[in-house]
Amino acid sequence: MDYQDLAQQILDKIGGKENIQKAWHCATRLRFNLKAVDQADTEGIENLDGVITVVQSAGQYQVVIGNSVAKVYAALADLAGIANADSATEEKDEDGPKQNIVNRFIAFISGIFTPFLGALAGAGILKGLLALFVALNWMTTTSGAYKIWYSAGDAIFYFLPIFLAFTASKQLHVNQFVGVSLGAALLYPTLVTVMSNSTTLRFFGIPVMPTTYTSTVIPILLAIWVLSYLEPWFDKLFPESMRNIFSPLLSLIVMTPLTLLVVGPVGGVISNALANGMMAIYNFMPSGAGLIMGAFWQVFVIFGVHWTFVPLMMNNIAKMGYDPLLPILSAAVLSQAGAALGVFLKSKDTKMKALAGSSVITAFFGITEPTIYGVTLKLKRPFYCAVAAGAVGGGIAGFFQVHASSFTLPSLLALPTYLGQGFIGEVIGLLVAFIAAAVLTYFLGVKEDPSVDETSTSKLDDDTIMAPVEGTIIPLKNVNDEVFASEAMGQGLAIVPSKGEIHAPVDGTVTAVYPTGHAIGITSTNGAEILIHIGINTVQLDGQYFETMVEQNATVKCGDLLTTFDVAKIKAAGYDTTVMVIVTNTNDYQAVQPTTATEANKNMILTLEPQSTTNEGVPANV
Repeated sequence: MDYQDLAQQILDKIGGKENIQKAWHCATRLRFNLKAVDQADTEGIENLDGVITVVQSAGQYQVVIGNSVAKVYAALADLAGIANADSATEEKDEDGPKQNIVNRFIAFISGIFTPFLGALAGAGILKGLLALFVALNWMTTTSGAYKIWYSAGDAIFYFLPIFLAFTASKQLHVNQFVGVSLGAALLYPTLVTVMSNSTTLRFFGIPVMPTTYTSTVIPILLAIWVLSYLEPWFDKLFPESMRNIFSPLLSLIVMTPLTLLVVGPVGGVISNALANGMMAIYNFMPSGAGLIMGAFWQVFVIFGVHWTFVPLMMNNIAKMGYDPLLPILSAAVLSQAGAALGVFLKSKDTKMKALAGSSVITAFFGITEPTIYGVTLKLKRPFYCAVAAGAVGGGIAGFFQVHASSFTLPSLLALPTYLGQGFIGEVIGLLVAFIAAAVLTYFLGVKEDPSVDETSTSKLDDDTIMAPVEGTIIPLKNVNDEVFASEAMGQGLAIVPSKGEIHAPVDGTVTAVYPTGHAIGITSTNGAEILIHIGINTVQLDGQYFETMVEQNATVKCGDLLTTFDVAKIKAAGYDTTVMVIVTNTNDYQAVQPTTATEANKNMILTLEPQSTTNEGVPANV
């Protein structure tokens, strides 16, 4: 894969670096906060080789790449001039669209943990392996090798407040090194020794609650949040020439005792309440909790809300020394691997078989996005099979009340961290989740009829496309939209409508009905994938002046009424009403030829010359 070329294409199709408000990446996705999401060519990005899909969730525009995401991001950051300049991606939110508080919170948590999640997971696995080596008598806790490796595995957890201070400061736009200094102060050896001995210090006579903050999550996040309000006020007190010294000075003078006296104890109370509350729910019915989380964890991943559980699980380990959710989530992950294996064994499509086979391996390691978006969710039925199997496997893990001794990504690699209570139950749960998903998918999850299988390979026949709307035909290159005019989404033509009615241009199936009514996708009986897009930027009307007359998956005949729209009112609202008719699978044809007609009135407007291809349906986003 040419990472530089892919990064350049993605950058162009999201609207250029000028449209990037913020950019980062996680284990499998490029994540963007875009200033104007409607400027991004979602369909064009989804069609790029190397891109699995595009997801819009939690206020983020996410391009799912897979395991090579770091290399693509490195190339993109270099092209956009943000590789060594955080300011290019750290603009304040005032310049971008406002997000609701839930989306902002999820984006905040995601931004905090994503940068070092890989290191955190690796360290957790190392601790689990050491526990396994001790249990097998391969190593003793007093040996030098154990102590050295344990320090490597435990350091990131012990000093977790420092890591969180750094990433939280970046998210909240405060001085990162002041934030780190504050986090380090909480872990200063002298203070830790005094606090661990339950000795009460006094700050000018005010008693400091003897609490240690090693491995904690909530207190430092609250402290950085308070700092984000104080630091701008301190900055205003000094001229620019003095600000870089005296603002950090005041921040440390005020925030360190304030955190030890107020913020830290409040964070401790919240931490204990969260841990006790979660355990109360879990203890009420462990198997029920396992069934629910095992079934819906990957659904949470799809919508991005899984990040809200990360601080809770880490908080459990810090407060109680274990977490009961991580073993359950591993069953959900293994069920996706099993479903991918079922697709691999059953599918006759070579492209899908190859993708499913590689997805089994990545899912074993806890990376399920390529599996979900490239295989199971794409085919739908395998995803449902995985949900069912994950519920059963998670229920078994919950019934045996398995505990995780350290945080790591839920995966097969995390198995050593589950040693101890209920470990055999965890093994049984994972096997059931994996095998059940594979069997269910093999027998129920993959359609056998190649005429309806989303991944079937067939030879396209000759096709003709009739005018879907009355009006004046113009070349696509004359459209006042760079994405359509460049034919990045496919070849076709445009029609300036004289009547607000869209009719089916072919016999076929409605494969995409957009909620806003501004676009509709049809796959002809001969395999042509046609996108009819009404107007330019009309998605911003949010469905006003549009009425869709058909439902997705409806079978239509050429000439059937699909959509009505009010031409006059759309124009009055300031929008171009030009209708684009695009063959989105242009590459599957030898040629897409417009006819010589100038007026569209039930005339044939396009002819398609076929070649062998893969029919995958009209992409889901425009």
